[in-house]
Order: sequence, then C-alpha cells, then structure tokens
Amino acid sequence: MPATAFDRARLIALLLPLALMAGALGSQLVGGLYPCEMCHWQRWPHYAAIALAALAFVVPGADARRVLVALAALAILTSGAIGVFHAGVEYHWWQGITACTSTIGAGAGGGTTEDILARVMAAPIVRCDAPQWTLGGISLAGFNALFSIAGGTAILGLMMRSKAK
Repeated sequence: MPATAFDRARLIALLLPLALMAGALGSQLVGGLYPCEMCHWQRWPHYAAIALAALAFVVPGADARRVLVALAALAILTSGAIGVFHAGVEYHWWQGITACTSTIGAGAGGGTTEDILARVMAAPIVRCDAPQWTLGGISLAGFNALFSIAGGTAILGLMMRSKAK
C-alpha cells in the first residue's frame, strides 16, 4: 500500500529533527564544536518535535496523530526561526540578546570550589556571534534555519494535501 501524504509528513516530522540533532551532537561530540547558548535554544524545539512525532506513530486516533504531527512541524519551524535569528547575529545583521557563554566539559559535576573554578576557567568561550564552522558561507545555525523551515513547511503542506483528499 503506497504511503499517504500524511504518512510522509509524519515520517519527515520524525526523521528531520533526528537527523539535525545527530548532526548537531555529532559536530559537538566528534567534531569538537562547542554549542553556544543560542545553539542550545535551537535544539529544544527539535527534542520536542522528536517526542511529538514519535508519539504520532503510537497514539490511537487519526485526529490525535494529526495534531501531534502539526505540533511537531510547529516545533521544527520554531527551531528554524531561532536559527534565522542566530544566523543574523553571526552575520552581524542585528545584535544578539545573549552574552557569550562558556562550556564546561564532561564531568563538571561535584568537586571543590577550586576544581569547579579551574574547569570554568579552562572551558572554551563560545561566542554566539562568531560561527565555528561554515560551508559556502552558511553556518550551522543557517543550515538549521534552511532545513527546519523547509521541512516544517513541507510537513504542513503534506498535511494540508492529505486533509484535502
């Protein structure tokens, strides 16, 4: 039986944020790129979209599944909007609303005050207005914006197409 437009929307709603989070976490854990505060902001809607889309595969009732996929699409679009804002900060089109952040490496919990202070001082400073990596002039925030906005729009379009039938 061929997949319906809704089936494709539901699959994209799950696989797109999974792929984007795999790329983000891979670039952090394997590539050594530390996320700034706005990078983390972009991740939260993807986490929500993954949970919502996964539920849409197990929750009974077509209406409930449609609501979950629509909410996942909105979460993906939200991450894309944050990505647009973050990319604009990186390109210096506008001022960011956050200060630079630093990341404490693994094992940051516990220890004496001196140990914690030493880890904080040794942690890299991650600037939200300076991309750590680009491809063709597009940063990771820019790629997140492009993929999330295109994907969220495609999901909603497929859902509208499936509802029209």
